[in-house]
Amino acid sequence: MNQIQQLKYKYARLNVLEKIIAINVVVFLFALLLRRLVPVIFVWLRLPSDFIGFLYKPWTIISYGFLHFDPLHMLFNMLWLYFLGRIMLNLFSPKMALNIYFMGIISGGLAFLLGYNLLPKLFLQPAYLIGASAGVRAILIFLCTYMPNKELRFFTFNLKLWWIGAVLIGFDIINIFSGQNAGGNLAHLGGALLGFVYAKQLVKGQDIGTGFSRFMDWITDVFKSRPSTNLKTVHKQKGKVAGYKKEEFNQFNNQKKVDTILDKISKSGYDSLSKEEKEFLFKAGK
Repeated sequence: MNQIQQLKYKYARLNVLEKIIAINVVVFLFALLLRRLVPVIFVWLRLPSDFIGFLYKPWTIISYGFLHFDPLHMLFNMLWLYFLGRIMLNLFSPKMALNIYFMGIISGGLAFLLGYNLLPKLFLQPAYLIGASAGVRAILIFLCTYMPNKELRFFTFNLKLWWIGAVLIGFDIINIFSGQNAGGNLAHLGGALLGFVYAKQLVKGQDIGTGFSRFMDWITDVFKSRPSTNLKTVHKQKGKVAGYKKEEFNQFNNQKKVDTILDKISKSGYDSLSKEEKEFLFKAGK
């Protein structure tokens, strides 16, 4: 097996978010080598701050998320994506993880464009947007919203997910008005808003990424060669949420709520529960 075949084999064994990481690393290495030699290539990948420039290059609303010039910027984004991806893919389907990530990239790009064009006094000069931060932030805030009390080990401390999300959003807001990478922080907030809304709707049983997922499937089919076949079409099952049947999703969601309430009882006692939590636990016990 030659080197190229080995790389293909290893790439095929990665999960979907690890594949995103691999693509980002490869693009970064190309940028490191070619940025000074052929800089025009990257002008066509980064997201400009003016709408006219964006209309000429509409693909940049996604392509900017794969472009990094600063090694630390790329490193921290990919580390976040790796660790968050392990949590995400233990609970949800790969397709949902991709939906949140790419919708976060798009939402971050739109927030960047709107900020520069609707608040010109805040952003004094034209700029461009690069980096995967909005997509990473979308997954983080999705998890913070969906399971806020889940704890992560940080050296000798246990930190709840919602604490981490709240601190990062606070820094983003402060940095916008302090002039430190205002456009980038605005994109972070755009991605965070997408993650928050996605989680809130998913708790209600609505996966807002299904339309985007169908669109991406259509794009994939356009570029995929289809061999002729005489097999009959098998109709897909309807009524699914997040890759699960409706009943399975509701059961999973209810069990998650029960686990959260039981965890609260173990830490603070039964009397710490709200009236709604006691009623929910009573109904679940039946």
